[in-house]
Amino acid sequence: MNLILLAEDEWRSDGQAHVDDPRRLRHLREVHRASPGDELTLGRLGGGIGRGRLTRLDDQGARFECDALDQSPPPALDIELILALPRPRMLARSLEHVTALGVKRITLLHTRRVEKSYWQSPELAADKIHQHLVLGLEQARDTVLPEVRLATRFKPFVEDSLADEIAGRRALLAHPGMPAACPRGIEGPATLLVGPEGGFIPYEVEQLLAAGCEGIHLGPRILRVETAVVALLARLG
Repeated sequence: MNLILLAEDEWRSDGQAHVDDPRRLRHLREVHRASPGDELTLGRLGGGIGRGRLTRLDDQGARFECDALDQSPPPALDIELILALPRPRMLARSLEHVTALGVKRITLLHTRRVEKSYWQSPELAADKIHQHLVLGLEQARDTVLPEVRLATRFKPFVEDSLADEIAGRRALLAHPGMPAACPRGIEGPATLLVGPEGGFIPYEVEQLLAAGCEGIHLGPRILRVETAVVALLARLG
């Protein structure tokens, strides 16, 4: 936790902030080994970043004093991600990783090789998604939450939504066997599409290419989704 990220209701008008949830209190004690008088990096969710002084840490919570949150969060990555819904454990890690890398819009998409049961996972509950996004923000010292949307049907998404999603953007379909290698350090906005374990089926690849996506690959190695997404974003960004 490189940033103590506080929601709006955890701040007071006099510049003081209060933390009482067990996860952050445990992190303050066990990782930061913080004690009153220490200065730590604080952030307001959706706002600025600054230094705050810990004035109290006990079983009732932690209290900070902060004069100003005058630093901006790091710039967002101008790449939107359309990701075939991964298995639940992989989804949690993927959300944290892509949030830490600066992605601000994520669409979770159903494809043929996505198990229907994944859509019933507790990991898709709004509070669980929020938790993983916050962990990514804390890691990267960011304060701006990504937007996460669910697209539970492939064909309607491609036919009715994809054109608007990629309008004015470079749309890159990452899939083994595509003719072009993933470019490096692209300029301008882009949308990255990544399939599930096992990849998109041929019909899905055809539909995405016909909709205006460029096929790209990462080389001969077949990577897990969470690894491939991080590698692709790092190479494109």
